Amino acid sequence: MAEIILPPKDFKKKAVIQDETFYEQGQDIETFWAERAKMLKWDQKWDQVLMRDPPYYKWFLNGKINASVNCLDRWITPGDKDKIAYIWEGEMGEVRKYTYEELYTEVNKFSNVLKNLGVKKGDIVSIYMPVIPELPIAMLACARIGAPHSVVFAGFSAESLRDRMEDAESKFLITVDGYYRRGKVLKHKQKSDEAVDKLDVSKVVVVKRGGNDITMVPNRDYWWHDLMAEADEYCTPEEIDSEDLLFLMYTSGTTGKPKGVMHSTGGYLTGVLTTMKWVFDLRDDDIYWCTADIGWITGHSYMVYGPLVAHSTSILYEGSPDYPSPARWWEIIEKYKVTILYTAPTAIRMFMRWGAQWLEKHNLKSLRLLGSVGEPINPEAWLWYYRHVGNNACPIVDTWWMTETGMQMITPLPGILPLKPGSATRPFPGVAVEIRGPSGALPPGEKGDLVITQPWPSMLRGLYKAPEKYKEEYWGKYGPEAFFTGDGAIMDQDNYLWLLGRIGDVLNVAGHRLGTAEVESALVDYPLVTEAAVVGIPDEIKGQVPFAYVSLAAGVEPSDDLKDKLMKHVSKIIGPTARPKDILFSDDLPKTRSGKIMRRVLRNLATKEEIGDITTLSNPEIVQVIRERLDKKA
Repeated sequence: MAEIILPPKDFKKKAVIQDETFYEQGQDIETFWAERAKMLKWDQKWDQVLMRDPPYYKWFLNGKINASVNCLDRWITPGDKDKIAYIWEGEMGEVRKYTYEELYTEVNKFSNVLKNLGVKKGDIVSIYMPVIPELPIAMLACARIGAPHSVVFAGFSAESLRDRMEDAESKFLITVDGYYRRGKVLKHKQKSDEAVDKLDVSKVVVVKRGGNDITMVPNRDYWWHDLMAEADEYCTPEEIDSEDLLFLMYTSGTTGKPKGVMHSTGGYLTGVLTTMKWVFDLRDDDIYWCTADIGWITGHSYMVYGPLVAHSTSILYEGSPDYPSPARWWEIIEKYKVTILYTAPTAIRMFMRWGAQWLEKHNLKSLRLLGSVGEPINPEAWLWYYRHVGNNACPIVDTWWMTETGMQMITPLPGILPLKPGSATRPFPGVAVEIRGPSGALPPGEKGDLVITQPWPSMLRGLYKAPEKYKEEYWGKYGPEAFFTGDGAIMDQDNYLWLLGRIGDVLNVAGHRLGTAEVESALVDYPLVTEAAVVGIPDEIKGQVPFAYVSLAAGVEPSDDLKDKLMKHVSKIIGPTARPKDILFSDDLPKTRSGKIMRRVLRNLATKEEIGDITTLSNPEIVQVIRERLDKKA
């Protein structure tokens, strides 16, 4: 039976949400979300809460609302404007702080810069930058003038940027000369040039960050600081319809043609504001830190729009978690007295591997809430996070959601729900899900597809220029009123949800469905294992079988005996079906700069297929190391 952890009494007593009736209220989704939308500043109230035309849904019809105004203008009052919006720390230790008034001024100025460059309402502006303050400034400036932004993760290749700009028909790019990663300046403008030189791009704005030598193309390339020096300090916000496009977020670009997920304005802001306040138990004096990259949906929703529309103070950090030492994150938490930490299971497992001694040197008592995002978190990592980072006193909000949902969908409300390590618990109020199989809804204990069964305000409004793909990919399997998430899940007897990862990561082993996350969790449960990644490989008899990559604790030597013990351990915890066909020990695993393990790369290595694009990896050298070890085993 899963361990149950109750919210601390003092936390529960002071929690922002203490009323369990919100779950009941959420069953009437139109009334529930209309009440939540009232927290925003609307220029014109909506005529209709929800229009249903499955699989197309619209929220707050004919309402007028500007995202930039909601994030900034509404806080430019005597009691609010001096609050710190962002504390930014660069990898080399530089610090910049922005009050809401200072951020407001910068956004207004850059809004005028964009207009002076010819950007008009409806034009899609591409942004290709690391986590520096100019990134959210650029996003909010786009929102202010009604120009949807398309942020491309800075770690992506020139080809990936080009593909996204070409699909979006974007004529404008905002980028940087270079930026820091582990003490070195990456030549980012060079990648930007490789992308736009083959496109019809009219203007490129360059932020000076790295100070490295770059080529500036006359009449196309402009320095950010030069344009800002001449810009007016106020820009009248555009009137934006609730359903107007706020941004494009391209996803799944590493495995095929990227798809542009479309998010609108009014419903999206309603969803991220409500979850920001309720899930993170947000209070006026919190110092909040989401460690994601703004280039992903987590960064959009819970580093930019969510925190600012909720008038909170956030940390932005440019660099790697282990530079100049594995203590960097803990130094930042101690330095700024961070109260809420939101990070990924991969990062947690990485810190587990490095050891708790890096935390023990720092005072982390300011923390009162922890969060997990990005992938299922195994119970062992959850408990390590709870005990060592949270000192057995911080509830953990394990959140499930995706680019397409825009907001957190399955998550605890930390002042209400008892927690089970490894479970994302229950759907957020106003959200309804089912576990389904070919014959319909499945009872507790059976694994199936996670399906969202009613619309929600921050849902995607389609795929850019791909309406048929939108209908087929998300609404084709279970009909136009049931959103197919592509994730597997199981519900326990308490109606708690356990996520199993992508359906592609749910193996069919001799007719048995097996989540790779389950096998990974079983491996990490073994005391000497710090990290594991499991992929499926073909098998003549069983169809598919698990293949595991395992990293061991410092000082532990790999051996055939240890491999045998790990296989038996997996069999004991899950069953013989889950026993890996083989295990490869590796000191590290290929990871993106945001800390996610690139399982696609590991799968292709194990099956001897083409590796594909690895430009997003923070440690590309490990690919060759693993390949050589696999060749020796063959």
